[in-house]
Amino acid sequence: MEQDDRLRHQLYDSFKNRAMIYALLYDELCAELGPDRAEEIMGRAIYRRGRQKGAKYAPFAPADLKGLKEAFLGGTPDQGRMFRPEVIRDDEQALDIKFHGCPLKEAWLEAGFPEEKVATLCRIAARVDNGSFESAGFQFHADTYQPGGDGCCYLHIRPR
Repeated sequence: MEQDDRLRHQLYDSFKNRAMIYALLYDELCAELGPDRAEEIMGRAIYRRGRQKGAKYAPFAPADLKGLKEAFLGGTPDQGRMFRPEVIRDDEQALDIKFHGCPLKEAWLEAGFPEEKVATLCRIAARVDNGSFESAGFQFHADTYQPGGDGCCYLHIRPR
């Protein structure tokens, strides 16, 4: 196996590992506190991680969506192959990006989780983007994976 292929394999495995850690944490929290509290607690923690990451996007706030797009998409793993982003809207009023792949979602489906649980885990994991973009100074919301849906997250970023 070539060095690039080995590194790519390790990268994808690290995302699968992260996916399984999220799932195990969710299961443990559900057992102790119920699914609503489990989602709330995990969502808060992941949102906080997003806030930590959001500083790199702050220079583009409140309205440089073109700069934000370049910075955000320029940092997608494996030169975009992992998440397969598609820019749906890119103008001064809105930046909408649809992801056609997600290694977390794919790991959960591969593990045989029911689609409803995958949708919950996707909603929780996506809180990192809320933290990143909101703390950077943008308006943000995401449509996350739903059972039977294609692709994964659909990000909607607006100037603040």
